[in-house]
Amino acid sequence: MKRIDFERIFDNIRRDQTMVHCITNYVTINDVANMILAIGASPIMADDWMEVREITAMCDSLVINMGTLKQNTVRSMLLAGKEANQRGHLVVFDPVGVGASRFRKETAAKLLKQIHFNVIRGNISEIKTLYEGSDDGYGVDAKKDDAVTEDNLEYVIQMAKNMAKKTKAVIVITGKTDLVTDGQQIYLINNGVLDMSRITGTGCMLDGVIAGFIGANPDQILEAVTTAVSAMGICGEYAKEKAEGTGTLKVHLMDAMSNMNAEWMERSSQIESKC
Repeated sequence: MKRIDFERIFDNIRRDQTMVHCITNYVTINDVANMILAIGASPIMADDWMEVREITAMCDSLVINMGTLKQNTVRSMLLAGKEANQRGHLVVFDPVGVGASRFRKETAAKLLKQIHFNVIRGNISEIKTLYEGSDDGYGVDAKKDDAVTEDNLEYVIQMAKNMAKKTKAVIVITGKTDLVTDGQQIYLINNGVLDMSRITGTGCMLDGVIAGFIGANPDQILEAVTTAVSAMGICGEYAKEKAEGTGTLKVHLMDAMSNMNAEWMERSSQIESKC
């Protein structure tokens, strides 16, 4: 595996104080902001169409998350995304629950048509819906029969690679094993614990972490995304050891991220490279 320079990636974030604009899920917005602060970046949470272009212009990266989708925020997403593209700023897209309603599917299609995303992150069901155009509605969690297994791993890898080439984005599929690809290189990541799925917002928090990492490392997006995904999983492992329940799990997750560094990554990351 080509060695990822964790030290450079972390140094860039904390030296540059990367600014991340989030149009995100209002259920988890506070946690997302705090997780971005934990990595050493600065969050701005603005979703009114009257100001999103100005806010995006002053930031390094943008998160568009469909978690609590509203018609007004769709307008804001389009304005902010186009502004980011015009300025060469990096954009992360999370198609939360894209198969759950026609509104979500139509919005995702509109966003993908009008905005170039640098990273698209979702669970296997969400990415599969985008890829296959399935009408099989489902909520924000991955369907059990969509779980990545040894039997379907090659299909999932090929799906992710094809989607990355089509969208010219790094595709991230999160689950028991996380997958990151730019259409050529593939990273499989085995950090994390099941308990992370028992608290709302770990995916939304990861969106913010990814945006912070790529905003500070625009010349190595694939490596920055892989580092972010592995770091989040490592923090989950630490939190599981310290937590007494789901409430303290979230607190320890943020504590771990605020202390995450290259040395800890080198010691704990479980990243497998595939071509």
